[in-house]
Amino acid sequence: MPRMDVTEMPFAKLYPLLVAKAGKKGRGRGEVDQLTAWLTGYTAEELARLEQSDVSYGDFFRNAPALNPRRTLITGKICGVRVEKIEDPLMREIRYLDKLVDELAKGRAMEKILRK
Repeated sequence: MPRMDVTEMPFAKLYPLLVAKAGKKGRGRGEVDQLTAWLTGYTAEELARLEQSDVSYGDFFRNAPALNPRRTLITGKICGVRVEKIEDPLMREIRYLDKLVDELAKGRAMEKILRK
């Protein structure tokens, strides 16, 4: 079976995986929603609605209402690749969210994760 491009996968399938990843470390859905809202500008209500839709993960990021300008301060490795070095802008946005959830799952304080 060929590998599916993550940008084509449904948001409704991937977002619960991020929530579950944080949940395994005792962090909650509200915190993942807060990170996602900070990064993309979506509200918690919009995220819940999008989870019930057929929007793709790529379109979720392409149509983000307000990408946070401070997101470029997110650095470090995700899956062995430095996020700040990812050339494809869409994939970099996707990996920014992955990195934020990783930091949350590792117990980092929300103020530090949000680069305040």
